[in-house]
Amino acid sequence: MHCVSSLFVVMGFSLKKQPRITIREEYEKPVGLKAGISMTDRSIFLDGESLTLEAVREISRDTGKHASIRVALAEGCLDKIRASRQVVEDVLKSGKTVYGVNTGFGALSHVSISNEQVDQLQANLVRSHAAGTGPILEFPVVRAMMLLRANTLAKGFSGVRPVVVETLLALLNAGVYPKIPSQGSLGASGDLAPLAHMTLVLIGEGEAFYQGDWLPGAEALKRANLKPLTLKAKEGLALLNGTQMMTAMGALTLLQAESLLAVAEVAGAMTIEAVKGSQKPFDARVAQVRAHVGHAQSAAMIRSLLAGSEIMESHRDCAKVQDAYSLRCIPQVHGAARELIASARKTLEIEINSATDNPLVFPNGDIISQGNFHGEPVAMAMEQLALALCELGSISERRIDKLMNPAFSELPAFLAGKQQEGLNSGLMIIHYTAASLVSENKILAHPAVVDTIPTSNDKEDHVSMGAIAARKAAKILEHTRWVLAAELLAAAEGLEYRGDLQPGHGVWRIYQKIRETVPPLTVDRTLAGDVAHLVQHIEDGSLLAVVQDLLS
Repeated sequence: MHCVSSLFVVMGFSLKKQPRITIREEYEKPVGLKAGISMTDRSIFLDGESLTLEAVREISRDTGKHASIRVALAEGCLDKIRASRQVVEDVLKSGKTVYGVNTGFGALSHVSISNEQVDQLQANLVRSHAAGTGPILEFPVVRAMMLLRANTLAKGFSGVRPVVVETLLALLNAGVYPKIPSQGSLGASGDLAPLAHMTLVLIGEGEAFYQGDWLPGAEALKRANLKPLTLKAKEGLALLNGTQMMTAMGALTLLQAESLLAVAEVAGAMTIEAVKGSQKPFDARVAQVRAHVGHAQSAAMIRSLLAGSEIMESHRDCAKVQDAYSLRCIPQVHGAARELIASARKTLEIEINSATDNPLVFPNGDIISQGNFHGEPVAMAMEQLALALCELGSISERRIDKLMNPAFSELPAFLAGKQQEGLNSGLMIIHYTAASLVSENKILAHPAVVDTIPTSNDKEDHVSMGAIAARKAAKILEHTRWVLAAELLAAAEGLEYRGDLQPGHGVWRIYQKIRETVPPLTVDRTLAGDVAHLVQHIEDGSLLAVVQDLLS
């Protein structure tokens, strides 16, 4: 499967092939950890500092019966982890009261726990917090969660023993996937319920998927030749207190959104050709006098796709004065979406390498209760991403409408002109479905982050709802991908009416790719499968691959 993604640079634009992990046959020590990874055969070494979003994607997709990429701790991490753990051990020996080590949790933090009970406290914490509900998370998200949690523990500020991180990585490497419900997180103190369901399997409880079967956690560990973990002081809290569900889902959605933005510009360019729109709004001078980077990047992509168009030349001196906003304002709308997506990327690049549990344990002996578990940065990034995706879908739906409307496009109504009028409806209902999804996106776009519900007897009185924001963004992306696939279908059909005139080189290649699996419409047929084919081409990267050289 050929996969690509669009990566956007600060100046100019670049649509590059998906970064691939370089596999080295010879041994290579993880010195410097360039790009977040170092390889020994097919191993990635985590250091808590340099994990990349692209590496997260690689690991998340490795969902075969046997994971093909091994994840391990980088050289030097064990020393940092041991030093942090020693601070916790010293606290226990001293009798000092420290939150999360020998106290209750949340509103029960005033209750001291004896040294004889601290291990039981951690197991109780995990069991009591595993109270999630809703559809279970897909395996790529679960893998990303485990990877990100291990990476934050690898930083050495969580006070856990090395065996905790090693056991978590062992599950990841063995392909044991805890059953994690998607609902129940408030986004502070982190993604407690989802991470508790993940941790249940580490201690031999809960449920997990292994080698094709759903199993009790203990049985899954046994079949994978793994031993359940007995949690010690602070360790249950260190596994539960963090933003790894919202960040995992957010990272995978962000990476797909970057590619989808490029697809939106491909679809827009194809529609411009089909309706004989103008290329003047994409003149580089227009962007220069407003100077938004995203505007310039989007306009440049459209120009590249339209280059060499015979259709553009055929109506250079036509009577049309201005196109509708959905065509003329593509750089302004797509460009703004581009900048929001880029902003979300920056936030997530920081978050995947952050320590997000509470309290943090520093090697000098300080243990600080603080709020790094609060998901506000990720929640806001997810709302930005949701808004960007909503707008890409919204303006695409308007372009579909223009393709269907002969008063604007000078094409047959609903692109059914080669069929018997009235007897056949053409692409009419494709537009209805797109309109329905865009309307649903408007509801989903209501920001979850502005809501908060006090919990834990008002001790935890402001939360981020970051997990809800991440789930919303993922659903909006799914809807928008379908809408853009529908636009591609309609625009390709519109090009059937442009005679022998070829569109721009990029648009022509996309048209040919579409026609490999979706034939022209000669009589009404079930169209759901046609759109599904295009959705698949978007997801696997094959659509963008055909114009890669034009956009790089």
